[in-house]
Parts: sequence; structure tokens; C-alpha cells
Amino acid sequence: MRSDSPQLPITETSLSSYFSKRLNRYAERFRPPPHEDTCWYLGTVLERFGRSEELFAYQDGQMMLRPLALLYSDAIEADNTRERCLLLQQLGDMALFLGALFPDRFTRHGILQDYFVGMGGSAYDYLADNARSNRHIFAELANTFTRMLEMVANACSRKQSLTTEEVLLLYQRWLNTGDPLIEKQLQVLGIELSGNERMQ
Repeated sequence: MRSDSPQLPITETSLSSYFSKRLNRYAERFRPPPHEDTCWYLGTVLERFGRSEELFAYQDGQMMLRPLALLYSDAIEADNTRERCLLLQQLGDMALFLGALFPDRFTRHGILQDYFVGMGGSAYDYLADNARSNRHIFAELANTFTRMLEMVANACSRKQSLTTEEVLLLYQRWLNTGDPLIEKQLQVLGIELSGNERMQ
């Protein structure tokens, strides 16, 4: 790789900001688009579960995923509404995260998308009526859970959907620098390149 090739500046200050921006961009495809607060909330969920200690539970001497059904059982047995809301929020967030990012893994074990939609949608529905804050976010998550699965999956996808202008800018950067990483990005987008295209 050429050391003099210009790098794109990192403009995001946090992982949640990065994901929120990608979610907002993908949300524009929907009519009506999801509320901006909902995209912000989903960005914080993705940031939180980016840390393994937030996603996995320590049990029997090892880190493991706590099954959603057990989280639901804990919520039913909770002593008060506040504790129940915290458990159901964890349940809804995990259902959304796992259902969006690892559907094939769970399908191989007989767990289909309907399971995540049912668990997550029901958890958020309860929060829409009982949470201390963000009820409008939980209501939207409950009512459009399948769409939210799609949004999260796309926000986390390695395949970025670029606008024509962004593709042209990427191509111009490759012409100017010959950066092999940019060349690979363009090839992934289906653009075949040859060395004699570059400006000398």
C-alpha cells in the first residue's frame, strides 16, 4: 500500500454515532421512516453489545448467551415493574441484535425469525406501556420489529450501499492513488479496473 495515499478522516466520535448514522441512512428507504430517536436507540444497542460482557452472561464458570426464554421467565418473576422493565429491555435488545446479525446460526438450530419477532416485539410492547422513559421508541420497535431487524442487519453489513456520487469519488481516489484497498472496494461493487486507467 502506498504510504502517501490520502485516508478518509474518521468523523465519528463513538460506535453508537457510527451505527446511528448508518441506521438513519438506511431508514430513508422506508415510508414513513423510523423516528430519529429510534435510530439513536438502536445505535446505542449495537455499541453496547459490541462489548462481550454486555451480551454474554457468566454462568457455571464460562461466558455464555442467556437464552431469551430464561430472560422472559426472569422478567415474569421480577419483584417490581422497574426490574421487569430492565429485564424485558435486555430481552428485546438481545432478540433484535441476535435476530438481525445471526439468523442463519439460529435457523440451523430450528429457531426461526418469528421467535425473535415474538420475543422482542412482546418485550418492547410491554415497555411501551410501562417504561419510565423512551416509550415512543419502544412502541415503534414493537410495532415494526421485522423492519428493525432488517435495518440493524443492513447497518452492520460489510456490504455498504454507496450512492453514485460516493462510488465516483471512490473511483477518483483510486485513479489518483492506486490504493489496492480502494481497488478491492470497487471490485466488490462490481467495477472491473485495469492499471492503464490510472492517471500518470
